[in-house]
Amino acid sequence: MTTAPLPAEDAPSDETPSDDTQVPLLTQPADGVPDVVETPEALLRTIEALAAGTGPVAVDAERAHGFRYSQRAYLLQLRRAGSGTHLIDPIAFGTTDEAGSFVAADLSELRRAIADDEWVVHAASQDLPCLFEVGLLPTRIFDTELAARLLGYPRVALGTMIEQTFGVRLLKEHSAADWSTRPLPADWLTYAALDVELLVELRDALAAQLDAAGKREWAEQEFAALVAGAGAPARRRTDPWRRTSGIHRVRTRRGLGLVAALWNARDGIAQQLDRAPGRILPDAAIAEVAVASTPGRDALRRVPAFARRQAKRHESDWLAAIEAVTQLPETELPALHLPAEGPPQSRVWASKNPEAASRLARARDVLGARAEELDLPVENLLTPEHVRRLAWSPPAEITPASVDAALVAAGARPWQREQTVDLLVEALREDEVTHE
Repeated sequence: MTTAPLPAEDAPSDETPSDDTQVPLLTQPADGVPDVVETPEALLRTIEALAAGTGPVAVDAERAHGFRYSQRAYLLQLRRAGSGTHLIDPIAFGTTDEAGSFVAADLSELRRAIADDEWVVHAASQDLPCLFEVGLLPTRIFDTELAARLLGYPRVALGTMIEQTFGVRLLKEHSAADWSTRPLPADWLTYAALDVELLVELRDALAAQLDAAGKREWAEQEFAALVAGAGAPARRRTDPWRRTSGIHRVRTRRGLGLVAALWNARDGIAQQLDRAPGRILPDAAIAEVAVASTPGRDALRRVPAFARRQAKRHESDWLAAIEAVTQLPETELPALHLPAEGPPQSRVWASKNPEAASRLARARDVLGARAEELDLPVENLLTPEHVRRLAWSPPAEITPASVDAALVAAGARPWQREQTVDLLVEALREDEVTHE
């Protein structure tokens, strides 16, 4: 592998906690940067090479978050001992349906070549959905980011972990690039290949640490849960338009109706064009029109964002959305507030339900102490939302069996329940003891 000293004038990024400007920089893969696989013949050679390799398979994906509406993969990187690194363009293998919409590639033949092997992924929850879209669903994974969290590493970005483990630095300047760009620049391909260059070696180092810490079984349960959920449809948030930035300024139901209508119009346009919604029209512009005293063409044209080329070409869509809302009777407009799903925000518990607030405080205290003992983040010990729901509405009879059943229903893993059930029973029962 080729390294170069980090220039003295370059400050460390968020990915690299070290202040040592002499940490060598990994600049080229050991075997060079392979050609991008974009033909059936090249894909077949890649499949054969990966099948002939040995050991775990390092897998990574590059998306175009912030540029495209979809979260599809625009480049796949795979590396395996005896096989080398492979860069695959999944877009080249996609098709177009009768309506002109892009249909994702089917790379299930590639999956079959490595399906029985462990896939090594960093931050698998980000990559598994786009891998699944092209038919690449693993049977087993090792998530190096999640393993690092379970081991108590304070910073778990790939660049940080590579530096701490191997004493070399990865540049991350292309992590937020528009990977839908074609052709992909040469330096981007180098960056992509380096992302899997040491991933299997990092897996081996972390696996040894998990074994030494007695946490290997915990990690296996977490990895299995990620695989099990990879193909599940994403849960759509109720009224996603309510998360529009600046919506706090909107104080009327008709104003909320305008936010909803403009947000939905933008979402439809963005999906059709496969562009990030914010690149068509920023949230702030939607909120500004929604608070206008007389929304309409004049109000639109007073907002600079609507005059930009991408938004202006859809002016008729914005006006149609506004007109539809102005015709709605008050009873058909969105409610100012949605009924809460689950417990309310914790900050109001003390006034709404003091006993629940006390239970939550005690549960957080004991779980925080246990997490510190185990040297891992408390949110990995037990999902905070599980704790909130238990504290707000505990079982009628608080026993180890009833608390365990509640955690099972919430999706907690066996190792989490083993570490937390007794603590939660004690924290939830204290009110009972006090009242006797």
